[in-house]
Amino acid sequence: MRKVVRMFVVITILLFGFASAQKVIHYCSIDEDHLRMDCKYSVAPESPEVFCKYTHGEKILGTTDPNEEQYAISKNRAKVRIFPGNICRLLYRNLPNGKSNFTCSIKQANLTTVSKTSVVEKKLLLPCASWSVLLQSCSGLLLTLMTLPMLLEIHWL
Repeated sequence: MRKVVRMFVVITILLFGFASAQKVIHYCSIDEDHLRMDCKYSVAPESPEVFCKYTHGEKILGTTDPNEEQYAISKNRAKVRIFPGNICRLLYRNLPNGKSNFTCSIKQANLTTVSKTSVVEKKLLLPCASWSVLLQSCSGLLLTLMTLPMLLEIHWL
């Protein structure tokens, strides 16, 4: 019985760390070869302008900053926009097979740039729907469901 309790404690700690780390970038597929990636950010109160940029390695896929130039091949494949609710969205067409690293960088005027990188594997992409967003952003629900048996002292496991 002690092993089961230890296992639940370890899983709870791991899931808690996972849940807190999953709140920045969400991604899904719009079509078979199209990627949608949302990067949530918080804005400092004194920052009048916010610029968003997505990169793939050193190549700029898209940006909202007029002073930065987009990678030539990506001009027809990628679009970046800022949406209400502090969301920077990348729409990327013709996603290559395999794994790809995408970095979302948020630059606030006169402040530092904050970046978050996410690895996207095309064959594992979920279609864009409320269910895929729920799976990516509600790890707390999974945490609750995993710890529920321990909290209720169910011994049949």
